[in-house]
This record gives sequence, C-alpha cells and structure tokens, in this order.
Amino acid sequence: MTTTPVIDASGVTVDLAGTPVLRGVDLRVMPGEFVTILGANGSGKSTLVRALVGLIPHRGSIELFGTPLDRFHDHQRVGYMAQRPEVFSGVPATVTEVVVSGALSRRPRFGWPTRADRAAAAEMIERVGLARLAKRPITHLSGGQQQRAHIARALVADPDLVVMDEPMAGIDAHSAEVFADLLGELDQRGTAIVMVAHELGPLAPLVDRAVHLDAGLVEYEGPAQGPGTHDHAHDHAHSSEPAVTRPVPSQGPLPGGDA
Repeated sequence: MTTTPVIDASGVTVDLAGTPVLRGVDLRVMPGEFVTILGANGSGKSTLVRALVGLIPHRGSIELFGTPLDRFHDHQRVGYMAQRPEVFSGVPATVTEVVVSGALSRRPRFGWPTRADRAAAAEMIERVGLARLAKRPITHLSGGQQQRAHIARALVADPDLVVMDEPMAGIDAHSAEVFADLLGELDQRGTAIVMVAHELGPLAPLVDRAVHLDAGLVEYEGPAQGPGTHDHAHDHAHSSEPAVTRPVPSQGPLPGGDA
C-alpha cells in the first residue's frame, strides 16, 4: 500500500467574518483510514472538512494525494457530502438524476451520463434503500430519504477519499445500519473516510481514529474512546499509521504536524 497520505494538512487556519474558526489544525489521513471529526457545535468541524476539499479559503498547507490543494484537479477521487446539501433544493430532479450527477460533476468536462454512470447510480440507489423512489423528485422525499440520496451521490463514483459532514443526521436506525455496512465495504477496499459526527452509533467499530476539536484546536487525537467519543471494541485492523494521542497546547497550532 502507498505511504503517501490521502490528506496531509498542517497549520490550517480559517477566519470567517473576521472571527477565528480554525487555529492551526494538523491532520494526516492515510489510505484506508476511517477518521471521525468530533466536537461541540461551533468547534470548527464543518469548517475543517470544507477547507480540506477546497470550498473555503484557508491559511496553512493542505495536500490531497500528495498534491497541493490549489493544484489538485483529480476531483473524481474525492466524494464530498455537505452537512445540509441544498444544490437541488427547489429543482424537480429525480433521485436518479441527483445520484448520477455525482459521477458527472467530478469529471474534467461535464457531459451526458453514460450507461455505466446510470448502472452505478442504480446500484447505489438500491444500496441505500431508495430503489422504489428512484424516479421520484427528491423534493418529494422525507428529510432522511433525501440524506440517503445525497450519501449515494457522494459514493457513486467509487472515490478513493470520502469526506462527509454529518451524514447520519436525519436517518433512522435501520438506514444507519445500512449506511454502516456500505462504509464498511468501502473501508475494506482501502477507501479513506473522513466523517464529521456528533456520535458514532453503528459506525463505531469501523473508526480507526477520532479527532476532537474544541474552539478551533485539536483537543484530542487518538483511538475513538477518548474525550468526546463513545467507547467501543475496536477490532478493525488497518496497515495505516497507528493512532497517536496528542495533548493540546494552550494556544496556537500543534507542534510537529504528524497525525
């Protein structure tokens, strides 16, 4: 397995409307790692993942697959799901159209969907339990069903890195189990996963490392039994770097940059 980090971020700092939100965050994610970002509301979780995929300006260094973010163009390798996906809000797009768009939007040139695109979308829609609703406008679905459609959209192109912001919000217990099974298969295939969450639920056995933010700083980084996480028996082995618990300085970025 390659030793090049999927994400290598150092000293990531973000100010929004003149307010510091991230204050020198370091994060390294290796191929096949499942890392969850935890913390209270306002701790900077969503801001961090948005910075990692280039959606908001930042200071510091971010590399994806060994390439600086500002020169990274291999977007089909990254699947991203926002906390509150609104790109199709008010548009009469069907579930199938929404999911297929996940394959098209990461191509260098946007075009018509191929037969393979439609087949991949149909499979993913089936996997998230929405097959009977595939032709229904997404605006006619419940909040939880819409969330599952956007999860399918993020995964349809079989990315090497999946970044998700609160994907479990609004889905019922059965859907959460289905989602956990799906992410477990991706994890076994070597897909790196970075997920913002309030709690882990059925995903807990999959998580390799938890990163807990507090006021824009990394408060804890290590096994998912530490501060802000829920204890679980972790028996899911990976060949990636071992987790390391780091103390937090009183202010400023963490030293060293190795996660």
